[in-house]
Amino acid sequence: MPNPVLPAELALDIQRAGFYPQLVADVMGQQLGERQILSHYVHVETHFGYDDLHRHITVLVLAEGNVLAALHLNDLQDEPQSAARASVATELVPLSKIDSCVVTTGYDSPQQYQPGQPPSEVTLVLSWAGGARMEFLPNLCDDPECEADHGYLATHIAEDLVLRIAGKADGQRAVDKALAFSRKLRDAILENA
Repeated sequence: MPNPVLPAELALDIQRAGFYPQLVADVMGQQLGERQILSHYVHVETHFGYDDLHRHITVLVLAEGNVLAALHLNDLQDEPQSAARASVATELVPLSKIDSCVVTTGYDSPQQYQPGQPPSEVTLVLSWAGGARMEFLPNLCDDPECEADHGYLATHIAEDLVLRIAGKADGQRAVDKALAFSRKLRDAILENA
């Protein structure tokens, strides 16, 4: 079965990411089928360990039919001499199922902020399937002499996807594109609520 051709801008962003572009484009094309693409965002992350390097790419596509297509590819190469391996997870999420779309913007030198100044970083947090994490902190007492164990306070944070895009690491163009995508996604979610 022939794979639908991705729009030129999305195909170019995947190619520029440089992380298995043929595989990413083919799997995303299969995921989308004939749906028209309304907006997209491509994000690559690199994580360094003591003696290893792992890359990840996430592609988010807002498409007709009121869906968000999400693709995440992980580099699975465990040892430098081993054969390259990757896993690709994809999901089509109806916009009506997205419970939360949080966009956090960060600004360098906020005391010098000028109206219209773009953020220096954007964090996008999406929740749709109940994915969550718990953060625990000791429950402290106001009494500095108290030695009692007051247990822990827990915060339940719903998240299925978290992307942090920083201008210093990814470039201002990536921050601007992430912000534009998140605005279109939010508008589409509100229209389908």
